[in-house]
Amino acid sequence: MEETDKEATKDAIKYRGIRAMPFVIGNETFEKLGTIGSSSNLLVYLTSVFHLKTITATNIVNIFNGTCNFGTLLGGFLSDTYFGRYKMLGFASVSSFLGMLVLTLTAAISKLHPPECGGNQEATPCICPTTGQMTFLLGGFVLLVIGASGIRPCNLAFGADQFDPNTESGRKGITSFFNWYYFSYTFAVMVSLTIIVYVQSSISWSLGLAIPTIMMFLSCALFFVGTKIYVRIVPKGSPLSSVAQVLVAAFKKRHLQLPEQPCFSLFNYVPSNSLNSMLPYTDQFRFLSKAAVKTQEDHINSSDGSAVNPWRLCSIQQVEEVKCLLRLIPIWVAGSIYYVSVVQSQNYVIFQALQSDNQLGHFHIPPASFIVISMLSITIWLPIYDRVLLPWLRKLRGKEDGISLLQKMGIGIFLSIVTMVISGIVEDKRRTLAMNKPMRQMTQGKGVISSISGLMLIPQMALSGLSEAFTLISENEFFYKQCPENMRSIAASFFFVGLAGSSYLSSFLSSVVHKTSNWLAEDLNKGKLDCFYYLIAALEILNLGYFLVCAKWYKYKGGSK
Repeated sequence: MEETDKEATKDAIKYRGIRAMPFVIGNETFEKLGTIGSSSNLLVYLTSVFHLKTITATNIVNIFNGTCNFGTLLGGFLSDTYFGRYKMLGFASVSSFLGMLVLTLTAAISKLHPPECGGNQEATPCICPTTGQMTFLLGGFVLLVIGASGIRPCNLAFGADQFDPNTESGRKGITSFFNWYYFSYTFAVMVSLTIIVYVQSSISWSLGLAIPTIMMFLSCALFFVGTKIYVRIVPKGSPLSSVAQVLVAAFKKRHLQLPEQPCFSLFNYVPSNSLNSMLPYTDQFRFLSKAAVKTQEDHINSSDGSAVNPWRLCSIQQVEEVKCLLRLIPIWVAGSIYYVSVVQSQNYVIFQALQSDNQLGHFHIPPASFIVISMLSITIWLPIYDRVLLPWLRKLRGKEDGISLLQKMGIGIFLSIVTMVISGIVEDKRRTLAMNKPMRQMTQGKGVISSISGLMLIPQMALSGLSEAFTLISENEFFYKQCPENMRSIAASFFFVGLAGSSYLSSFLSSVVHKTSNWLAEDLNKGKLDCFYYLIAALEILNLGYFLVCAKWYKYKGGSK
């Protein structure tokens, strides 16, 4: 059978599963090493090499990160509607590589960045970048945004596509893939925040940016080498048009009554080339089911049994696919609120570390390195869970997943509450010792260093990482499995849009607290950061209650529960 035919029909797909993983995971790892290695120290690069003001550099980085996250919606839509995940990943990977190459050139070629600032009045003063230099730099950012918008919504779904969801081994492979994906992700983050950042800051910016650029080149090479064995799902038109048709048809027929046995009386039609699995009728969102009520004004094509006017009559399958999307929204909201705890713990642990005793013998622990603890926690936990606990849970409960995705998300939200409480307790102890037994004045003159060891911050960061391992991995897998098959790239973009929303919510929460109290003082010893942590813990308690209600109400795709 020709490859084009193999791609066109769902039944002819030959899943390679594990055979494709070296290429997929290798591509993911090198891609993350490249993108994170380039972006993790971006603020320092813009201020030290391009001599931008702090506020200007911060705005550029914030706009860059926000656009990358929100751009995933467009990337997911184009993937699911026109190009497919393989073509989108290939195009986006090349774009990311070119963007990193441009960024590397701005550091390596002296004419592409301003000259160095002098150390005294007679030396060269700080000169702002020219219009041409900024245009070249921003051009690199545009290429990176295009790359991120295509890679982020497609890479997880593309990797999971390599496993057959209709077999037990395939379903187990999908679950393991999500775990190992995050293992490679956290490994890349740790390398980027330590080795690559050190090379950039202490050795050479051109070398420090060239390393992730080479990594991205290797990512592209590995991706294209595995082309012949990939499963490539070809899109069948815009999935959003089907969603719109259901909403319009349901509105037009809003005054109609549903039949007593809707599952037997509603219009039931499934295209022969549909990518989506068959879905049974559910009672939730009954108002949408009216879109499938057949009236005298509705006509059927005699050739294939489809509706003549799909904007007036939709099938039960179409309606249930829209219901799947609507059921995801409450869970998505809970996941977005959950991530506030992760954002705030990572933001303020650096300030806690700055005013703690970070000496470990003759070695001084950099404050930013405490974030790596959460990544290390994920890296250690995931292999243990995937290879030890998950097989045990499968035997104990007799289920392929061990525990359900929603149960894992609930555990993660609960751990975030514990994390915030412990963070508050440690901060209260740190501030008390700073006021009663200070070590020394900070070099910037902004308060005193507490005599508490910075190692006391490790438990809260380790718990934060464990919480992420439960919630974020489960959330991604949940979106992939519960969304209609022809919308999985769009579903993956929900996660990144949720991260962007969490960042905005975190900024709003911090601003309100800062303006209405002294909890977030610049000198932590004069503030009450512990109260802020307890406030977030209270928010997460409310979020856990909300999540439990949503999880109880939720009906898994294709099931009655």
